[in-house]
Amino acid sequence: MKKTKTAFDHKSFSQRLNSMLRVDFRRMFTSSMLWIMLGCALVMPILVLVMTTGFAGTTIADPNTGVETTMEAFTNTWQIIATESGAGMMGMDMTAMMNINLMYFLAGIFLCLFVGEDFRSGYAKNLFTVRSLKGDYVASKTIAGFVAGALMLIAFFLGAVLGGSFAGLSFELGAAGVFGVVMCMLAKISLMLVFVAIFLLMSVYAKQRTWLSILLALFGGMLLFMMIPMMTPLNSGIGNLFMCLVGGAIFAAGIGQGSRLILQKTNLV
Repeated sequence: MKKTKTAFDHKSFSQRLNSMLRVDFRRMFTSSMLWIMLGCALVMPILVLVMTTGFAGTTIADPNTGVETTMEAFTNTWQIIATESGAGMMGMDMTAMMNINLMYFLAGIFLCLFVGEDFRSGYAKNLFTVRSLKGDYVASKTIAGFVAGALMLIAFFLGAVLGGSFAGLSFELGAAGVFGVVMCMLAKISLMLVFVAIFLLMSVYAKQRTWLSILLALFGGMLLFMMIPMMTPLNSGIGNLFMCLVGGAIFAAGIGQGSRLILQKTNLV
């Protein structure tokens, strides 16, 4: 008896991916979770810049030791985006930790929740039963996660500009210039591919156990967190963008294969 092929079997990879992306983007942009996180990304730098500027210079004394600590603050708006190469990028002060790089972790939480919902609702199991194309699923989720992460970075950047204006901070670019800031943001957006690939790997491993995927994603992101300032300084150039873009594409493809293998070798529940 001759096997009858469905119309889906004749579709090319680009057609299948386009179909899955339409579904993922529709689910993503109609989800309140994405808009809440984008709102957080926009408001966070405003609160950080305004509040730290307001409490700058305040001295707090430890009642037990008597040691006094003076509250430090941002002196320039662009410090919350990045610092110039060689300008204390490996420091652990407030400006090195409370900046735009936190958006990589926010994107990880979003992707873990987004993928976890697929397995909790049974959508993933139904999808793979009908189509069994794990690679298409990984590619679609990688692109969707990358777009969400890029939007969070952009929202944070806009919030930083507003926060700097409200706090009366300087917008002096120094040696970086406008070109450096643009390259810095593009490099950070490109680097999101690496983090999204790692977050997706953790998500498909944990499946419906969202708490586990978030913990694994945050742990994996922490291992690379201190590399972000070195690769995306405020005075970034074409080289930084090229390194992040090519490296991000290679890592996304390589780690994506690991995600596909996990889906093929493990149960979908």
